[in-house]
Amino acid sequence: MAKNSTMFVCQNCGATYHKWQGKCDTCGEWNTIVEEVSKADGFSKINFKKEGRIIDFVPLKGTMQTYSRLQTGIAEIDRVTGGGLVPGSVILVGGDPGIGKSTLLLQVCAGLSTTAEKYACYYISGEEAIDQVRIRASRLGLAESPVNLASATDVRNIITTLEKTEAKVVIIDSIQTMYLDEVESTPGSVGQVRACAYELIKLAKRKGFVLFLVGHVTKQGEIAGPRVLEHMVDTVLYFEGERGHHFRILRAVKNRYGATDEIGVFEMQDKGLAEVENPSALFLAERQGNISGSCVFAGIEGSRPLLVEIQALVSPSGYSTPKRAVVGWDSNRLSMILAVLEARCGINFSAHDVYLNIAGGLKISEPAADLAVAMAVISSLTKKPLPADMVVFGEIGLSGEIRSVTQANLRLKEAHKLGFISAIIPPVYGKDKKEKGLKNYELSCYEIGHVQRLINWFN
Repeated sequence: MAKNSTMFVCQNCGATYHKWQGKCDTCGEWNTIVEEVSKADGFSKINFKKEGRIIDFVPLKGTMQTYSRLQTGIAEIDRVTGGGLVPGSVILVGGDPGIGKSTLLLQVCAGLSTTAEKYACYYISGEEAIDQVRIRASRLGLAESPVNLASATDVRNIITTLEKTEAKVVIIDSIQTMYLDEVESTPGSVGQVRACAYELIKLAKRKGFVLFLVGHVTKQGEIAGPRVLEHMVDTVLYFEGERGHHFRILRAVKNRYGATDEIGVFEMQDKGLAEVENPSALFLAERQGNISGSCVFAGIEGSRPLLVEIQALVSPSGYSTPKRAVVGWDSNRLSMILAVLEARCGINFSAHDVYLNIAGGLKISEPAADLAVAMAVISSLTKKPLPADMVVFGEIGLSGEIRSVTQANLRLKEAHKLGFISAIIPPVYGKDKKEKGLKNYELSCYEIGHVQRLINWFN
C-alpha cells in the first residue's frame, strides 16, 4: 500500500519543494511555503491495461452552436469581453485590494438583472457579510435590484444550491475564500484554489451560466495562487488604477471570445464606477500647454485609440549615480532610449536625473511611445516646449532609426477629432505608403526617419 507523501508548496505562486525554506526561489516571497500532504501516489492506482473508449473525431468544417451574448448594460464591460458575456464562459477578475472589483461586479449584477431579459444573477460573497454587501448596494443606488445574494464559502453547498437554480450569471467573491472538505489544506492554498475553481468551472460549463471569479493579487500585481487558474478560465481581466487617481482601467489579458489587450475606462465616483466614453479627452483635460517636458502620445489599447500626456523632468543630479524614476512605463525602455540619444545624438544624461510619468495613472506597454518619450525628455533638458497641438508616435531602434507602428490612421483620426493640427510620425515608404493609404486627416504630418532630426525641433 502506497503511503501519503509530503511536499512543501508556495501559497503565492504554487512552486513545490522537497523541504521547507523561508523564501520561495520562484516568486521571492517570504513565509509562503506551507507543508501539504498529498494522497497516495495516483499512478499506482491506474490500471493501464484497461482499455478506454474510442474517441470520435469530426471534420474541422461543420455546423457550430451560436451563442447569444448577454449585454450587461455597461458598454465598457461589453467592449472588453468582446461584445458581451458568452453563456458558459468563466471570467477571472484580478486587481489590487480596494481598487473596485466588488463594486464593478455588483454593478454588472444589477445591470443584468434589470435588463428587459431580467437575467437571474447570483452574487456569492466569501469575504463580506450580507449586510456589508447591502450597504455597498445602497451607496451605489442598487438596493432595489433583484440580485440573489448569499454569504458562503463551502463549494459543495454552493454547487448543490446552484444545481437547482436557473442562474445566468454567478459571481464568486473571491475564489481564495472558497474551500472543499476533500482537500486537506486551508482556504486560499494552492490546492484549495485549484480544486474549488475546477468544480465551479465544471458546473458553469454544464449549466451554461456565466461565472465570475474574483482573484487576489500578489505584490507584483499577478493573480495569487496556481498559474493553472489562468489557464482554466476563458477570460482574464485585470482591474488597474492608482489610488491617487480616479481613473480605473479594465484590461483583458486573455480572452477566448474576443480581442486581448482591449481596455475599458472607468471613473470612480461617489455612486460607483462610471463609464468614460471619450478617455482621450479625459486624460488630456488637465494638461497645460506651452510647458517643457510634456508630449502627447497617440497610442492604441486593443482596438481603441488613446491620447495621453507623457511628462518628463530632467534635472541636474546631486549623486554620483543619477536617478531614473518611471511611473506607467517600462524603466528598462527608458534606459534604452536615453542610451540611444547619447550614442546617436550626443546628448549627455550622465549628470542628470530623469523622471518620467504617464499622466492619469495609465500604464503603457507598446513601443510606439518611444518617440514621444524621447521628445519629452529632450524638451525638458533644453527647457523648450513642444507645440501644444502636436501628437507624436513611433518606435526607436538601437541604431537610432524610427520604425513604423501599426494603425497609424486610427491614431491620426483620434488626434484630429480632439483638435490637434500636427503630428510627428515614422516614415512610410514606397509600396507600404500606397498599400496603407496613410491619411493625414487635415493634420500636418512630419515624417522623421532618425533620432538626429529630433534636435531640429529644439534649435
